[in-house]
Amino acid sequence: MTGAASDIRRVETLFLDAGGVLVFPNWTRVADALNAHGVRADAAALTAAEPRAKQRLDFGETIRSTDDQRRGWLYMDLVLAEAGVERSAASDAALGSLREYQATQNLWETVPDDVRPALERLRAMGLRLVVVSNANGTLDKLFARLALDDHFDVLLDSHLEGVEKPDPRLFHIALERAGARAESTVHVGDLYHVDVVGARAAGLGAVLLDAASLYGSYDCPRVRNLPELADLLTTWQALG
Repeated sequence: MTGAASDIRRVETLFLDAGGVLVFPNWTRVADALNAHGVRADAAALTAAEPRAKQRLDFGETIRSTDDQRRGWLYMDLVLAEAGVERSAASDAALGSLREYQATQNLWETVPDDVRPALERLRAMGLRLVVVSNANGTLDKLFARLALDDHFDVLLDSHLEGVEKPDPRLFHIALERAGARAESTVHVGDLYHVDVVGARAAGLGAVLLDAASLYGSYDCPRVRNLPELADLLTTWQALG
């Protein structure tokens, strides 16, 4: 866990990305789809490959030249490559079979065991909790299905808002919807050029969730998981 003095503030509102922070792809479902199409894949290998694949996607030019939907399937291709699964007609068919599920149910349906206790801890700190996510219009339904919705004051789905991160307008909408102030709000996300860059452009503080500690040279506070985030915010609150 690392922190930057310039980001220390009295935090009143916490914005949280959904995918990669609160919910993660169901890699067992992905592996099952691949195996059903004759492509050997292991859920544990896909899980381990995910942070490296995500970093390969996280470049300014890539983010500027794509939207969230296009990045989502590029991300899947990169995860397969990092896991040693060669792209083929069969792997493309397997991912294609998951598109309908993603469009209607949302494949990002795995909630790590430490998420709910960490959210309860953050709430006990008196923080207003808001989800600010690049999503596909199914976020409300997904969070209700996973029993996560009660943890948050506001949920923002970029598809429904018509604008997505890193555009600062989504953060401005979130501030207004939550009745929050930029100077006392921190956003937490897992993509530097989407979450940190976007939040800072909107005048917010930013923390990067860097699960595999791959972003050591980047100029922002980093945590590996939500419990570490709660530790960091506790320290900031004591200093602020």
